[in-house]
Amino acid sequence: MHPKSDPGSTRNDWFLPKDIRQQLEKHFQSLKHHVALELFPDTGRNREHSEYTAKLCADLDRLSDRITFTTHEADSARARELDITAFPTLCINPDSMHIRFLGAPIGEESRAFITTILLVSMGTAGLSPVSSDLLRELNEERFVQVFVNPSCPYCPGQFLNAVRCAIHSPKRVRAECVDSTENPELAERHNVGSVPHTVINNTFTQLGLMPEERFVVELLALRSAEDLLADGSLPGVENSKAPDHYGSLEKGEVDLVIVGAGPAGLTAGIYAARAGLKAVVLEKGLIGGQVALTPVVENYPGFATVPGKQLMDIMSEHAREYVPIREGEGVEHIETGERIEITTNRAVHSARAVLLATGSTWRKLGVPGEDTCFGKGVNYCASCDGYLYKGKRVAIAGGGNTALTDALHLRNLGVAVTIIHRRDAFRAQDHLIKSVEHAGIPIRWNTVVTRIRETHGKLAGLDLRNVLDGRESELDVDGLFIAIGQTANTDLARELGVELDENGFIRVDEAMRTNVPRVYAAGDVTGGVQQIVTAIGEGSVAAMSAFEDISSPYWRK
Repeated sequence: MHPKSDPGSTRNDWFLPKDIRQQLEKHFQSLKHHVALELFPDTGRNREHSEYTAKLCADLDRLSDRITFTTHEADSARARELDITAFPTLCINPDSMHIRFLGAPIGEESRAFITTILLVSMGTAGLSPVSSDLLRELNEERFVQVFVNPSCPYCPGQFLNAVRCAIHSPKRVRAECVDSTENPELAERHNVGSVPHTVINNTFTQLGLMPEERFVVELLALRSAEDLLADGSLPGVENSKAPDHYGSLEKGEVDLVIVGAGPAGLTAGIYAARAGLKAVVLEKGLIGGQVALTPVVENYPGFATVPGKQLMDIMSEHAREYVPIREGEGVEHIETGERIEITTNRAVHSARAVLLATGSTWRKLGVPGEDTCFGKGVNYCASCDGYLYKGKRVAIAGGGNTALTDALHLRNLGVAVTIIHRRDAFRAQDHLIKSVEHAGIPIRWNTVVTRIRETHGKLAGLDLRNVLDGRESELDVDGLFIAIGQTANTDLARELGVELDENGFIRVDEAMRTNVPRVYAAGDVTGGVQQIVTAIGEGSVAAMSAFEDISSPYWRK
């Protein structure tokens, strides 16, 4: 690959900063085949987004002789030929496949855009063998639209699921990344209230980031995996738990398997590798865990203020220098013996020890309407879904650091926020409390949500009750964000017989050992303060304990 123009050039007509251009130049060295970018800009409401996309693509054109960029008018013959109906639309190799961005690939979606270029140029879908085998059974067309927001860290992964399928089966699968804020009418038509929101063939809907194999299964069947499992009709994987299936999985031996790629897991990977252990980090979902969803982190040493996703990107990049991180690989079963066998959806890892850094998930209110309105007015991630509520009214249930951080984030986006808190004082850091007071955010003290009113499966308002006098009231809002704490992810721990404390967190000693030999735990899953810095400390301690115990097994003494 020979750049058309020096990415380090000091010419002032570049759109991308010099450091970004130099990073892209390194990535583009792997380009093999030609990639055509064709933009159909908007001269109206989305004009600024069109201009951004044009400048971005023009720079990419200049950086590589394997990338070409052209623009076409909205009423051009080319637009009619490709049936372009939304603007801006950016097509990638439209003569051979259907992969499109409806809206500018800004924010988190820029990562999906660059990855798509790389995959298309290399001519590889990068699917697992299981997914590839399943897709070969597809004999019908599938039209996949993934609705996204610029600040959602889950969205790129979900769209790349669709991209990989479109590359693998270009005559069967069409993939579109739809920016919800730039295409509000389309988002409204599909009842998008949380992202990523995936619509397949305009009939079947997925909410959230799906593991690749599940995405492919549901793409084929146009039914949820739960429904398919219930009636025993999972396509191509009816016997996915059978020995012959496990026999076909990749196998490998390591010293330490780390389950979870949050701050604790990533740190443990670094320390384990530096101690001489062969380790691997498995992450079924998003690298960074809950931190990656935090709009702003203000209490991490060395950063006065930093977006949570950016902080976790720095950590993961550092960790990758020491240890492989296998994304989209969820642990299905752990069996102890002379060695510990960790079976995932893609491999069987034989290890001498295992570290559980599985984190926690959002705690639910447990009130009527919460489940049926999820993704249709009920949300748990302000970073992901805040953009959908610009100019609208929402409530936040909670009174801790997360609730107040989310309230301030939404307020800055132009959302009218009311905080609902069951106590008469917040349980948050003082600077957050002062910031909420300064912003003038309304607060309903001593109040709980008793019911989420809904109309046609969509949130229509809240029923409230004052816990002191029992007085009931209503609150008309367009959305509810729930931030009332977390529940530890302890399914694997329970399977192993690991002891939990009275609050449901894994019980560990000062060395992060559990009651089961060779099984360690660190991070939010162990409870306690549940801060980034404590998770990092626990991850390092757990890794060093594993190293010491592998060198001199305490359970044999």
